[in-house]
Amino acid sequence: MQNFAYANPATVQEAVGLLGTKWGDVDVLAGGTDLISLMKEHLHMPRRVVNIKNIKELGGITRSEAGLRIGAAVTLEELAGNTEVRKVFPALTTAAMGVSSPQIRNMGTVGGDLCQRPRCWYYRQGFGLLARDKDGKPLVPDGENKDHAILGNSGPAYFVSAAGLGPALIAVGAKLRLVSAKGSRDVAAEKFFVTPQNESSREIALLPNELLTEIVIPLSGGRNATYEVRHKEALDWPLTTASVSLRMKGTAVASARVVLGHVAPTPWVSAEAAQALAGRTITADVAEDVAKTALAKATPLSQNGYKVQLARVALKRALLLAATG
Repeated sequence: MQNFAYANPATVQEAVGLLGTKWGDVDVLAGGTDLISLMKEHLHMPRRVVNIKNIKELGGITRSEAGLRIGAAVTLEELAGNTEVRKVFPALTTAAMGVSSPQIRNMGTVGGDLCQRPRCWYYRQGFGLLARDKDGKPLVPDGENKDHAILGNSGPAYFVSAAGLGPALIAVGAKLRLVSAKGSRDVAAEKFFVTPQNESSREIALLPNELLTEIVIPLSGGRNATYEVRHKEALDWPLTTASVSLRMKGTAVASARVVLGHVAPTPWVSAEAAQALAGRTITADVAEDVAKTALAKATPLSQNGYKVQLARVALKRALLLAATG
């Protein structure tokens, strides 16, 4: 690990004053479950690390007129165990509990989950975010791509978004607050995740001089659920996930949000699936039909065609869970 300066601010304003103007100069340390491994592998070599674990204003889960506020430094264990979240946003509880390691749930934070880097093995082995060889040719299409994207994979990125909470937060209409020394801005969760166009970009809309401080979810009613498909129950990242949010009119769906996870470089919002749900009562046959619609435009690579069926199953089961919730 390369030498670095260590800062331990007590407030958000102190913290943002220590951030850099370009990626790579400064890294933020919260739970450290991803950052430390990146630094050990020399994938991140910051000159300064800013510890935000002692900033009290980044913690807490509270309810107000604006909605449910979740501090960025709230741990996944706190989120999973919160009674209000369990009652109103079971989609988030399921996503948090999907991190099956108690150690990581107790260390990892909500903000860290959303900002973690891709788990693509090409990136983790030093081939860059977009996984190119020395001549600039993409390595993924003709390489080991069984865990890569089946949607939004026409280039330049082929990795899948690693954020476990991302699909659920998008489904329930969350907003994220990003703070810099110049002020703050609120970004819809759907807009927070982006597909990088070059190696100097990031896969999130956060700027190098900004800190993610909180998430606010409107308390607008409706039903929501998440369903994940994993290779094993022990610590592992999902193969596919689906998060849905439904507004009901009697037994029929008035409107819906459908988001697939781990199938694209960003959480994948399926407007087609939402449209296919409108006005229908959810049954097993309807859920299966909607799932087929959501994956109709999938373009699997040479080794990951199996993810199409897994994503269909995840969405079908998420819809049935939400409908009966």
